[in-house]
Amino acid sequence: MNSATVKLNSCLEERASATAKATLLESQVEDLKKYNENLQILSAKGASNVEKTLESIKEKDLKITRLQDALTKKDSVTLALVTSFKREVGINDPDIEVNVEKGVVFISISDKLLFKSGSYNVTARAKEVLGKVAKVVKAKPDFECMVEGHTDSRSYQSGVLLDNWDLSVKRATSVVRVLEDLGVNSGRLIAAGRSSYVPLVDNDTAENRATNRRTRIVVLPKLDQFYELVEKEMKNLEAGGN
Repeated sequence: MNSATVKLNSCLEERASATAKATLLESQVEDLKKYNENLQILSAKGASNVEKTLESIKEKDLKITRLQDALTKKDSVTLALVTSFKREVGINDPDIEVNVEKGVVFISISDKLLFKSGSYNVTARAKEVLGKVAKVVKAKPDFECMVEGHTDSRSYQSGVLLDNWDLSVKRATSVVRVLEDLGVNSGRLIAAGRSSYVPLVDNDTAENRATNRRTRIVVLPKLDQFYELVEKEMKNLEAGGN
């Protein structure tokens, strides 16, 4: 009888142990199922996030391309403008220089060609040169002209004008008036005096001072129209246009 009881107790213990193990295994299986489900959710979210990121990168790349296209168009127009100025004005005159800096066209004319010493009255020869400049400018209505007067560092001694600021502004204004008379729209012209504060070289010799005495015509695209061009390209992108 005792032997049967021992065996029964042993069986009960084994059963309890097996039940406990089964319960633990079931719990582990449930945990694994939940873990697997979470992995699947994370994987799906990750794939979705990657897809969204790739779409965002693609959109930004397209925007950059549109902007580069707009800048390329502007650069092409600027190059054509420089070519026109060099063809009209000539490139062999040492008193006239045409160049491009940062997408802007500069025409630098020495003051010995434009004015008599200490004067702001434009010479006959200068009017001939400005006539060629006006011809090109009138053909490019999307550009503005800023005329800058520059002097050397010597004090201006005259009872008519106050100083080099006054002289540089007067000279710029005189050139603007000539361009107006030649048919350039007044709304596209800007007169600016820089006095002696933007020299090309040191004002330590007569030759250098002559280099610094100059009038510069800055021909630049109207910024509002350039921004409109960029904005138009961006809207085309958003609308799926080409």
